[in-house]
Amino acid sequence: MQVTRLGLGTAPLGGLFEAVADDEAHRVVEAAWKAGIRFFDTAPLYGHGLAELRLGAVLSSKPRDEFVLATKVGRLLRAGAPPEPGQAYKGVPPVNPVFDFSYDGVMRSAEESMSRLGLDRIDVLHIHDSDDHFEEALTGAYRALDRLRSEGSIRAVGAGMNQSEMLVRFAREADFDCFLLAGRYTLLDRSGAIELLPLCAERRIAIIAGGVFNSGILADPRPGATFNYTTAPPELVRRAEELKAVCDRLGVDLKAAAIQFPLRHAAVATVLTGCRSVAEVEENVRAFQADIPDELWPLLDA
Repeated sequence: MQVTRLGLGTAPLGGLFEAVADDEAHRVVEAAWKAGIRFFDTAPLYGHGLAELRLGAVLSSKPRDEFVLATKVGRLLRAGAPPEPGQAYKGVPPVNPVFDFSYDGVMRSAEESMSRLGLDRIDVLHIHDSDDHFEEALTGAYRALDRLRSEGSIRAVGAGMNQSEMLVRFAREADFDCFLLAGRYTLLDRSGAIELLPLCAERRIAIIAGGVFNSGILADPRPGATFNYTTAPPELVRRAEELKAVCDRLGVDLKAAAIQFPLRHAAVATVLTGCRSVAEVEENVRAFQADIPDELWPLLDA
């Protein structure tokens, strides 16, 4: 399965941190398509179903064999469920996510995502945020996804997390095709390169690099910037400012370096960036295509 080297993440289209109107979300997906992006990532969590609905509304008009679609399992959306602590989606439907990594729960999740998307198939299904549910994710969710793959209902089994340690365990204990690694292989946080990326290169597990701006600090390093969805500590702000200063000396936009950095590793197949406006899509595409002199990378490594 081939994906474009730049993909569109849709958490912002689900109203992450601030609400997004339906028509604006549709314009974002259309702009990504016009720019040549053909890999799209979503999840039931994103906007509590909104991102899947909005993405499907646009992609349903596109030739199905011309794009790759990934969504996730591990949360069911249910009316009357208590809010999940720490979620920050605005303007969402009156349902809340409920963790469920059981075999039956994952099968229901896949069916419900298909219904929201309005498409005839999902290409990649990721086990999503199973940080506190490893055993059930392996014995329940993975078993369901493995069956769907063997039946030809999906084309790839993955897992998406904001950590690398559990992905290493998944890689050693089951047959995964890809991992979505968010924020752990960036200019600022390279922890994923210690064990996970070499293991994935060896086992031919493709890495989808997400969170390349570490939730904001690498897009605009300054006091008060966010790292890992919380206010960044001063030490990280200082390091990000140093990275920007190096880029500035060579006339390179820090955002361009942040987007292009993960693809330098052999295990990384594609980079995801989330956009909430057409202007952000266009800016990220320009950054992805920007010329970066070879001498910048060792300076940033240092």
